[in-house]
Amino acid sequence: MERAKENLSRPRTARQYLRLLLTGFAMGASDIVPGVSGGTMAFILGVYEDLINAIKSFNVEALRMLIGVRIQALFEHISLRLLLALGAGILLAIVVLSGFLSALMDDAQGRTLLFAFFFGLVLASIVTIGAKVRWHSRSLVSWIIGTVVAFAVVNLVPTEADHSPPILVISGMIAITAMILPGISGSFILLILGQYDYVLSAVSNRDLPPVIYVAIGAGVGIIAFSRVLSYLLAHYYNRTVALLVGFMVGSLWKIYPWRQCLQNDVDRHGDFRCLADAPVAPDAGSESFWMAIVLLIAGFLLVNLLDHAQTKSNPVFRRLLP
Repeated sequence: MERAKENLSRPRTARQYLRLLLTGFAMGASDIVPGVSGGTMAFILGVYEDLINAIKSFNVEALRMLIGVRIQALFEHISLRLLLALGAGILLAIVVLSGFLSALMDDAQGRTLLFAFFFGLVLASIVTIGAKVRWHSRSLVSWIIGTVVAFAVVNLVPTEADHSPPILVISGMIAITAMILPGISGSFILLILGQYDYVLSAVSNRDLPPVIYVAIGAGVGIIAFSRVLSYLLAHYYNRTVALLVGFMVGSLWKIYPWRQCLQNDVDRHGDFRCLADAPVAPDAGSESFWMAIVLLIAGFLLVNLLDHAQTKSNPVFRRLLP
């Protein structure tokens, strides 16, 4: 029997705050990597609906509370403690890991190992979340639509763009919309829009203006789009979750670990950059093959174990760990 869902929208204990901080860290680490969505991590770790509802609470009522200096009521209304804990984790991940993950993504072997781990995470999330969907014709259609859309998005070829403030704001709005959808990576959207290298470099070099412009766009975009998602989850929950599972299935194409570059160019720093690639069969005799397999399995088991710890109904672990 499934356990009652833990209420994280109003965290009270140190354990709940730590869980939210670590969840935010996982979301931030995912969002840095093109092809992996922070929304997927939120979904996997059980805070997705709480996060969407908390963002949606930035409304006219919240503005009235702010004008009336009803600070305590405002904090409760917008679930500020949840947002601060998640935000702190995301910010910590970006500050601590942006340089490391950027270097790892530039190394062929490191990229393979990183994507193997994330592939296992996303594959497990498909299993755990898909098991909660009541599958019928409508949910199956939603799943197919989500899969096709995500597959199409991740196969777009990145373009070059200017980095003016209006373009950065608009890019932030589009990227954050993708970022909170499981399976569609906000950082990959930035890559398609020609902004990823520029923004990641700005974060690594503590160049604040570009980061602020993107953050402004992200703030506007997430407040607007969260209302759409909240409505869909409230009124069409089963079909919406099936759609989100489809997004994750479609995204697997992009994070398949073993790939061959088909189209490349040189970025503004003079470094090689792959614009389009395709999956290839892995070389079982290579130095990194078995390490990648271990990381893939570790990611898969980790998500299923976390899900089982929360629900006691995970399809993989319910017979192994009753």
